[in-house]
Amino acid sequence: MEGDFIKINKWLLPLSWFYGIGVKFRNLLFEMGVLKSRSFNVPVISVGNITVGGTGKTPHTEYLGRLLRDYFNVAILSRGYKRKSKGFLVASAHTTMQEIGDEPYQMKQKFADITVAVDKDRCHGIEQLSEQNKQLDVVLLDDAFQHRYVKPGINILLVDYHRLIIYDKLLPAGRLREPMNGKDRADIVIVTKCPKDLKPMEFRVITKAMSLYPYQQLFFTTLVYDELKPVFAGNKQALTLSQLKDRNVLLLTGIASPEQLEHDLSPLTHLTPLAFNDHHQFNKKDITLINDTFASMQGPKCIITTEKDATRMQTVEGFSDEVRQHTFVIPVRIEFMLEQEETFNKYIIGYVRKNSRNSILVKRKDDIKPQDSNHSGDRPRTISFRDNR
Repeated sequence: MEGDFIKINKWLLPLSWFYGIGVKFRNLLFEMGVLKSRSFNVPVISVGNITVGGTGKTPHTEYLGRLLRDYFNVAILSRGYKRKSKGFLVASAHTTMQEIGDEPYQMKQKFADITVAVDKDRCHGIEQLSEQNKQLDVVLLDDAFQHRYVKPGINILLVDYHRLIIYDKLLPAGRLREPMNGKDRADIVIVTKCPKDLKPMEFRVITKAMSLYPYQQLFFTTLVYDELKPVFAGNKQALTLSQLKDRNVLLLTGIASPEQLEHDLSPLTHLTPLAFNDHHQFNKKDITLINDTFASMQGPKCIITTEKDATRMQTVEGFSDEVRQHTFVIPVRIEFMLEQEETFNKYIIGYVRKNSRNSILVKRKDDIKPQDSNHSGDRPRTISFRDNR
């Protein structure tokens, strides 16, 4: 478990010490009130991490969107990393990926009924959303755990199972963007990307090692992959995971942590990984490399890419007809482990219901009913195996 994908550069530890001084000083300014954290009259739920690299922020934000949209008027606010626009922008059906960034664009394509907006200044973004939509019930902040100018009602910290923060070091020697005690600001900590076959003892070991306070709750999630869908128009055939066993697969990724996807798919097929940096914009050289690599592969074959990468592939030209006809996106979602889903859902719904500016909720018959919760708006039940400090 320890350090599955963690690489510590011991020669850079002195630089990490200086980096840590700067981060601690910034956090101290917030704690002393020199730098101000603002609360808002609309419920705000923040999802983020304290590490460089992917911890599953987008699928967890999408989970919250699916959970809340049938009850409330929901908005998702993101920074819009690497977008070509500036300032506050609300996505429409005609907004391009370049205008809002790949992750917000992906979420808008999935959730036409949810407001998706981008703004580097999250306080300004929340203000604009609240002013433009008086019926707004809740704002989901994507990748905002370290954006301390906003004081969310629920602060969710995501921790990658394969890069547990308890074994990591500060930048540049490790991947931590702030000292591990930054986790103390979280209301909820979720260990993400867990193997589906984790044993009860492993859950207990992680729970004890995380050493959370009694006011914090710990959850575990795993990734689930759905049917593969064609990326480009003209290819209508979908693929199931079981059909991959007869194919050679070029796994094309431009995400921070492709290791888990490689780990999950490798037992199903023969993989040829081709990895780029996170949020990578494909250029002519990359397109040639992809075309040539796929052309050199023998036998039945296909390309599998992530949802985020698929949005960028669709915006560039130059892919060969063969690549376009055989490229599939693998949709991913999260599932809670240890039967924790109901506890998590009731807590989230109860918080928004209690703090929403609007009293009338839209419910559907297949939803969880907030009034069924005996602790609506309170802390969720403590997990039975927890060892609190």
